[in-house]
Amino acid sequence: MSTDNVKGGHLARSAAMLCQDPEFRRYLDRAQSHKGGLHIPDGTHSEEDARDLILTACSIGSRAELDHNVQAATKFRQIKAHFQRWKSRQDRREVANQ
Repeated sequence: MSTDNVKGGHLARSAAMLCQDPEFRRYLDRAQSHKGGLHIPDGTHSEEDARDLILTACSIGSRAELDHNVQAATKFRQIKAHFQRWKSRQDRREVANQ
């Protein structure tokens, strides 16, 4: 899909906010560490890195396409759901350690 004249909506805004979330970027650091078998320090992924990951994973050129491409929207929702599950586990661990 050409990104010319494609306007972003709810999903594009949600993706932008997700990329700005330091917890999402920490999730990416940890996921990359786990996947690659390397230790990647927290704080390694930037907002741009998070954006690039979403674009690549969803096979799109712009977050605006999330609101117009069913397959990309589905993949984005999966990424967001995985992050939410990870975050819930982290929150439970923090409560248990208090």
